[in-house]
Amino acid sequence: MTSSTAGSRHRARAFTAQAVSGPAGDVDAGRSPSTTAPEAAASDAPKTTVGSTSPGQAAPTSGVFVLLGPTASGKSELALRLARWSTRRGRPAEIINADSMQVYRGMDIGTAKPTPAQQAEIPHHLIDGLELDQTASVADFQRLARQAIADCHRRGVRPIVVGGSALYLRAITDRFEFPPQDPVRRSELEAELAAVGPAVLYQRLERLDPQAAAGILPGNGRRIVRALEAIAVTGAFRSQLPPFEFALPRVRLVGLAWPRPQLDERIEQRVKAMWADGLLTEVAGLLERGLRQAPTAAKAIGYAQAIACLDGDLTPAEAQQAIVTKTRQFARKQLAWWRRDPRIVWCAAEPLLRHDVAGQGGPDFLTAD
Repeated sequence: MTSSTAGSRHRARAFTAQAVSGPAGDVDAGRSPSTTAPEAAASDAPKTTVGSTSPGQAAPTSGVFVLLGPTASGKSELALRLARWSTRRGRPAEIINADSMQVYRGMDIGTAKPTPAQQAEIPHHLIDGLELDQTASVADFQRLARQAIADCHRRGVRPIVVGGSALYLRAITDRFEFPPQDPVRRSELEAELAAVGPAVLYQRLERLDPQAAAGILPGNGRRIVRALEAIAVTGAFRSQLPPFEFALPRVRLVGLAWPRPQLDERIEQRVKAMWADGLLTEVAGLLERGLRQAPTAAKAIGYAQAIACLDGDLTPAEAQQAIVTKTRQFARKQLAWWRRDPRIVWCAAEPLLRHDVAGQGGPDFLTAD
């Protein structure tokens, strides 16, 4: 599923949130959400109602609709349907990516990236903006996503934020502040991490800031490096996440819920489809562009296992099973993150994906004016 040159140019523009002209529209308001456990049976997931404007009342002009859920829950498909539905009703919509791996050019099949045709139909932001050897911090993602949201609002467009990276989503919507960065010091710490491992750096962190060290796993080298960098720059590091408090106006969080057996089956089928679509061929091409040396991209689920398969360390069957297992584990972690957030409205995914968004009736949050 490699992208065409025109598609790549389109996505590169989208990453920088350049304006895409369209008729004026508005964004629905939200009411206080009800919640349920993400693993609840589909029939138990709550319905939601999005606030509407009264006759004669001015339609809202700003707000953020966030569609979240674990890997393979159908977020991207539903977001496209919702954007089409909104646009046909006279409210143009654009999608803002909050998946930390879809920002890399060429990583298409393994990230289930929207196709060039889908991106041409509905403008997407924050896709294909980085080369494999580049990295984007959470702070970078926050800045770019908020710029894209503000750009949508200026043009009267409904922004639909979609993704499964819980930290990135919170950074976009919540009051997240990041300490100043020192790229030189970070590079030094990363080189030291590669040379001596996380244990030595963790011991140093324990000496410098025992409280920060207590909130970080001793084997989490990347977080240890970030903590030591922050201490070098500011003298302190806060390991705890900030409270649930929106920084953007009129944010609505909707999560897609699947019973665990069905989600596990969807993950397995997704991995089989990726393999059949040519994941190994994609990864072989990316290796020629330096994927193996990429600091972040090479570690992505699916790509690391495909590299091992091409190296002969795993058979194709073993690689596929490893991707399935890693993806299921990641989905559990995603849900554990979101269980803590009482603002999320969880909806049964299966009936939403069956529903014809363009038709009449159906889920309240899709059809409310």
